[in-house]
Amino acid sequence: MSEHIILSLSFILLAGIVCQWLAWRVKYPAIIFLLATGIFAGPVMGWLDPDELFEDLLFPFVSLAVAVILFEGSLTLKLQNIPGLERVIRNMITIGAFITWMGTTLATRLLLDFSWNVSFLFGALMVVTGPTVITPLLRTVRPKENVAHILQWEGILIDPLGAILAVLVFEFILAGGAEGGFAAGLVVFGKMVLIGVLFGAVSGYLFAFLLKKYWIPQYLHNFASLALVCVVFAVSNMFEAESGLLSVTVLGIWLANTKGLDLDDILDFKESLSILLISMLFIMLAARMNLNSFRDLGWPAVAVFAVIQFVIRPVSVHICALGSKLSMNERHLLSWIAPRGIVAAAISALFAIKLQAVGYPFAAAMVPLTFMVIVGTVVLQSTTAGPLARFLKVAEPEPNGFLIVGANQLARVIALELKKNGIRTFLTDQNWSSVTEARLKGLSAYWGNPVSEHAERHIDLIGIGHLLAVSPQVELNALAAHYYRLEFTKANIFTIRLSEPTAGKAEAKTAFKYGGRTVFGESLNYQDLSQMLEQGAEMKTTVLSEEFTFEQFQNQIDAKRIPLFAIDTNHHVQVFTAEPDFQPKAGWKIMSLAEKVPVEAE
Repeated sequence: MSEHIILSLSFILLAGIVCQWLAWRVKYPAIIFLLATGIFAGPVMGWLDPDELFEDLLFPFVSLAVAVILFEGSLTLKLQNIPGLERVIRNMITIGAFITWMGTTLATRLLLDFSWNVSFLFGALMVVTGPTVITPLLRTVRPKENVAHILQWEGILIDPLGAILAVLVFEFILAGGAEGGFAAGLVVFGKMVLIGVLFGAVSGYLFAFLLKKYWIPQYLHNFASLALVCVVFAVSNMFEAESGLLSVTVLGIWLANTKGLDLDDILDFKESLSILLISMLFIMLAARMNLNSFRDLGWPAVAVFAVIQFVIRPVSVHICALGSKLSMNERHLLSWIAPRGIVAAAISALFAIKLQAVGYPFAAAMVPLTFMVIVGTVVLQSTTAGPLARFLKVAEPEPNGFLIVGANQLARVIALELKKNGIRTFLTDQNWSSVTEARLKGLSAYWGNPVSEHAERHIDLIGIGHLLAVSPQVELNALAAHYYRLEFTKANIFTIRLSEPTAGKAEAKTAFKYGGRTVFGESLNYQDLSQMLEQGAEMKTTVLSEEFTFEQFQNQIDAKRIPLFAIDTNHHVQVFTAEPDFQPKAGWKIMSLAEKVPVEAE
């Protein structure tokens, strides 16, 4: 039996990483692959049965996992990111939630003939649009800043609020009768909000105090934060059921908006943990589905999904956005994106069991209906949100550009050639004359320290997905590479050598350990390329063809040519490194630094 459990858990982990990797390769939301894997392994093939695997631990595990995911998401919610959008976000988690609740309730009652009680409970569940789905979707769609921030805030705040609303409706049903139900609901609501906010704020203040006083060593930050989230969630729920989600959300927002806290390591750890948990949750919950129950619901269930997607959400968004600075196209995209996630799935299953026990037969159908909406919104929106965002012109450009550390002659020459080929660049330097020279040539440049808070506010990273450090200061290159490692990932960070590599030299030991990938090859350094430019070398772009291959380009002997960048047929930039992982083909462009060929006198 133990071998079966170990094998099942290993399968979930392996399937999760395969789905995430496949999604990264094909640039498609991972949720689709995770759901498909869970359905295939569960109801189709019968390989995976989460109820048998976890037994009574399944829902506690799901609850804790959702708490960690919510905390990680709330760590990114900074008030400074939403100037002018506060009213829209407030409207969407209040007015919008009410419209969604009432609209879904009415649709469920009329189209599926559920009882009013079960319809109200299902409507409350559909209010939730969680970060388990929103975050991976935003990573793929890349909408403009306004839309992304609103969806992030809505998805994270509406999770605990939606859970609270569902609990209130559930308590109303169990109280039996409007008078007792309203009284019980008000008491439960007050206790939930009070305990949730109090526990979250107090724990956030204390944890921030401990971090600022350095009473927790650096290597324990991740462990301490994870333990704190679990404890706050559990203790809050102990005092009042379902208040834990609100507590961990308030905790994360408090820490995110506390000045002077360095949360990068915690955020990095929690992001990795969230990816793991999201992968496991979707595979497990999809494996629990009963495909026959979908067939039993019939076309009326599809009609309910259509009303939620095509009527209720657009009406809700456009009402909530009245008088805001959002453009009409941004409102249209917001109207389209509202996928349901793990919280709705978990709570629906829990409430269905309890309601069936007290004599509500329609409650059993609530679980497959919830999953139908989850699968429908996730699949439809994941496959169409990207093209729709590009059609509406509210998607950020492909992150193909370069943030270049340094505005010296080498940096300017590289930036100009990239710009000629349609690649966005942004230079940064602490030398005013270098920055001025770059701006005179039509390049975007920032004067100052690239790793400062001021730089974070003023360097425009839209359309930029790489860091190229070509400053003559080895320490600055290494520091910038380390600072932007979370923004670009190490695979997209490139630094140039400043001298010949020497065994035991500090540069070889330290700078390139933290400095990303060595750009333009091991044998080239900053001095070599700068000297070539001083001797008249120029940047040139060569288009490869079937007749003129990359091998022929390399074998040219009329002049010394050093390939620096390659642009493939999809307009993606590849950087020549010490160990290039690509092979240029026909149709590719090669950007190289070519020596000036002297003209011989006859």
